[in-house]
Amino acid sequence: MGLPVVLSLVQASVAVAENVNGKTLYLERCSVCHGTDIKATGPLAKKSNPPTPDLTTAAFKKRLHDYPGVIVSSVILRPNGNLIPKTLQDNGVKIAPHAWSVKDFRDLHQYMSEVISNK
Repeated sequence: MGLPVVLSLVQASVAVAENVNGKTLYLERCSVCHGTDIKATGPLAKKSNPPTPDLTTAAFKKRLHDYPGVIVSSVILRPNGNLIPKTLQDNGVKIAPHAWSVKDFRDLHQYMSEVISNK
């Protein structure tokens, strides 16, 4: 195994390790509405107003391409990263506030972008 192959494997495993944080954040904070598949299949998807969007559609993929920060901005624009707090409160779902770091935003964006692009 040559050096380029080893470096490639190390880089890939580092990216996967970093993505664990993004996946964890997504599953803990987003999947309740967006679902584990990011297709608006979570238990609260149809209870939000407006309804939770399927983020794997061609329209959203184009939006993500045109505005790469759209995922992160949707978190930043909500208090404490508590997405659609009224829907959560109305349905008795408690998600603790989170002190977001730049790494968290990058990891969440990377995880969601990878899942969306693979759909």
